[in-house]
Amino acid sequence: MALSRPPKRTSYAAAHRRSLEDPEGFWLEAARAIDWTVSPSAALEDRRAPLYRWFPGGELNTCHNALDRHVDAGYGDRLALVHDSPVTDTRTRFTYRELRDEVARFAGVLSGLGVTKGDRVVVYLPMIPEAVIAILACARIGAVHSVVFGGFATRELAVRIGDAQPKIVISASCGIEAGRTVPYKPLLDAALAQADHQPEHCVIHQRPQYTAEMTAPRDLDWTDAMAAAEPVPCVPVAATDPLYILYTSGTTGRPKGVVRDNGGHAVALRWSMENVFDTHPGEVFWAASDVGWVVGHSYIVYAPLLTGCTTVLYEGKPVGTPDAGAFWRVIAEHRVTTLFTAPTAIRAVRQKDPGGELFAKHDTGSLRYLFLAGERLDPETYHWSADLLGVPVVDNWWQTETGWPIVANPMGLEPHPTKPGSPTLPVSGYDVRILDEAGREVPNGTEGTVAIRLPLPPGTLTTLWGDDERYIRSYLSAYDGYYLTGDGGHRDEDGYVYIMGRTDDVLNVAGHRLSSGAMEEVLAAHPDVVECAVIGVADDLKGQVPRAFVVLKEGTDGNVARVRTELVAHVRDTIGPVAALRRIDVVAALPKTRSGKILRRTMRDIADGGDPELPATIEDSSVIDALRPLLRNGEA
Repeated sequence: MALSRPPKRTSYAAAHRRSLEDPEGFWLEAARAIDWTVSPSAALEDRRAPLYRWFPGGELNTCHNALDRHVDAGYGDRLALVHDSPVTDTRTRFTYRELRDEVARFAGVLSGLGVTKGDRVVVYLPMIPEAVIAILACARIGAVHSVVFGGFATRELAVRIGDAQPKIVISASCGIEAGRTVPYKPLLDAALAQADHQPEHCVIHQRPQYTAEMTAPRDLDWTDAMAAAEPVPCVPVAATDPLYILYTSGTTGRPKGVVRDNGGHAVALRWSMENVFDTHPGEVFWAASDVGWVVGHSYIVYAPLLTGCTTVLYEGKPVGTPDAGAFWRVIAEHRVTTLFTAPTAIRAVRQKDPGGELFAKHDTGSLRYLFLAGERLDPETYHWSADLLGVPVVDNWWQTETGWPIVANPMGLEPHPTKPGSPTLPVSGYDVRILDEAGREVPNGTEGTVAIRLPLPPGTLTTLWGDDERYIRSYLSAYDGYYLTGDGGHRDEDGYVYIMGRTDDVLNVAGHRLSSGAMEEVLAAHPDVVECAVIGVADDLKGQVPRAFVVLKEGTDGNVARVRTELVAHVRDTIGPVAALRRIDVVAALPKTRSGKILRRTMRDIADGGDPELPATIEDSSVIDALRPLLRNGEA
């Protein structure tokens, strides 16, 4: 395995064209970057289309590719994992050899408890090294991990345990947030009391901030179990065997468990690090996300380690741990090359430190890129961060289901000029089309439904856990031969893709279909607006009318009336009178999920007189509680 920086190979256009016209050749070539115990002779199997499989006949082990191969190649002393925890004021570092040894020993713990290839293991842990160790230990022995976000409470954890039916649950005594300790073990106990499946054992990591009560003989102490275990080697698995299940958020009834395979996943993530993120062995990659989300799976745990990078695991917030300079401190301290986070994190920093005074206190000269994903990147946030950091700010768009970027600027392949508001171009392997309601492609500049022509590339979901029929019904049935993204958008004359929001966020104002994302883009361009949301509310005359909610920069409270007037005029001038935006409310905060997505549907349902159940992923329920009177009655 060559860990030197590879040369540029081909142009974007040639690579993308080949990936669609010759997927066999393209992806078999990409697969050479992965170690195989049995090399695949074919890339794509389509005999059960639309249920496609990648690299049938191939065998590998994902943990070997993430850890052992680097140690075997002489890079055991290279830094693999940095845990940076401002909430506990600690830093912990693991070389590749140290991390491999910890993972191999915990894999021995799991094997000793009877976990074998194909068994499920639920991981319910905060942002601590044990989370990465547990995930990779599962991969080492061919077990299927299902990470449940540590912020989920009892019901959501219970339904995921019921669906995955794990042999083992791995958890901790507590999580820690700014100013408070969150006991995890009582939540786990309550979830198990509700769940219709019981694991054989729970392995609990006791943190010094809170000691959990243990239930014998079910519960085992992490430290004791590790002390008694012997390390075990990697177990080869089929490329098509499942690596993990990740449940999508906000579901009702039976949750949707996205299934990721081993072979396609390793090939796609390794390819993306070089060609999209332009990040290479020995460099420091920091995805400021959570291991419970898809970004954490792909770009905290797997992709950086598959590439031979150092990955940063951050147990903190963009602001409040201790201040809005936290991100810049981490970059400076660990010499981060690439930062990947959500626009909402940057907006939070901008709101607290609009002039960048805290940024100026840190040496961020190591930083080469800022990648942003998880929600629309508004042009104002793009310009602010680009001007502050002085490095390329790269928007990219993808989903839990795809596992890696669908549309991005291919910085390692061939960087393209940036157009604010667009994540740039479809990534190799993705045949992105914009369709009308009849499934016909629309002209450039016309908004429609964003769909991807099948087959999806390697690394994307292969099905939903235990339910092929639901996978087909949910994603593949709307347009024959296409995967439905659920997002609306358009293309311009240069092929750049613009994602304007979920299709159910489209407003119908007096028969005119208007994009909430287009209005938000106009509002966010105002220099006093930090972030905003536009929803459509029921109207007797027009069917729907837009309402806007904006968060202003600190210090602009006295100018609210002026800002409102300017925003209404700006929307009218940019989109036209048909937008009919009259009502703009200034609020302290917008309700979001913990991954940064604004809860527009929940806001709309409340405004229309409903009482929707709050999603389990909500970051702060008090924000929506504060908005309820405003949404329902028009009174703060």
